[in-house]
Amino acid sequence: MLPSHRSSLRAASYALEDRIPGRKIGQSQGEAWKEAEAQIFRRSQQEDEVLVPAVAEPLLVWIISGEAQIEERELTGEWTKTEVRTGSFFLTQTDVPYLMRWQARPERPFEVMHLYLGLTLVKRAARSLGLNPSRLRMRDISGVQDAFISGVLTGLTAEIQTVHSASSLFVNGLLESLTIHLLRHYAETHSALTPRRAQLPAWKLRKALDHMEAHLAEPFDLDFLAGLCGMSRFHFSRSFHNTMGQTPSRWFVRRRVEHAKERLCQSDKSIIEIALTIGYESSSHFAQVFRREVGVSPRDYRKL
Repeated sequence: MLPSHRSSLRAASYALEDRIPGRKIGQSQGEAWKEAEAQIFRRSQQEDEVLVPAVAEPLLVWIISGEAQIEERELTGEWTKTEVRTGSFFLTQTDVPYLMRWQARPERPFEVMHLYLGLTLVKRAARSLGLNPSRLRMRDISGVQDAFISGVLTGLTAEIQTVHSASSLFVNGLLESLTIHLLRHYAETHSALTPRRAQLPAWKLRKALDHMEAHLAEPFDLDFLAGLCGMSRFHFSRSFHNTMGQTPSRWFVRRRVEHAKERLCQSDKSIIEIALTIGYESSSHFAQVFRREVGVSPRDYRKL
């Protein structure tokens, strides 16, 4: 059984992996990675809008290959634009979800690494610097170049892609050096940090999302989801909203519509058949929900 901190890292990475389109081409494995989780993705050239859930652990995203224009915004804020190229990185430890979109140039594959730093590692590094971990948080960084970070992540990328088992000594040394560098240059210290809003632990979020994804054709059941996570209806709903930026029922409906969009484009099934596969017993109800979410009817969407 995985240690709790490692399970949390893995669940957080998989929750985000499910939300952002792309093909995973690398994954950290083995005992060497017990205090961090790393994934390498080849992203699509363009994505219009992706909801990024809140993450408890510091998340570093590094551009391995390609150039792109990336935009980010809070759920109710304005878009901010960043031009990135190979070596640029993003850093976040946000307690609120946000939206992002991008347009990559076609000349080179757009490949990125996601690196989650375990809180145990961060706290140990902070104490080694004489800092109080409870008063530290990583700043939000977008599209910055840092030669030290690029050097460390180049080494970690090579270790993920090696045909041999990852070296614990090598990986741990790089992770500890990287974490200390981030704490020295990209962390904030506060006399009293604002308490983080109630959020779902990563493993509970994963459990809830997996269950809803597997039962889209069934009626939405908030009581069952809350019980699955061992929480009250109110606490579960509030924590889910704080983590994902939307209520559980809203997420459920949007996933139904996403599945319907895929079937409309990729199959010749009738609209009522598609409606039935995602839990709508009448084509009129399905069309009403679809139009509200997408802006056009299922029939017009298929034509487009």
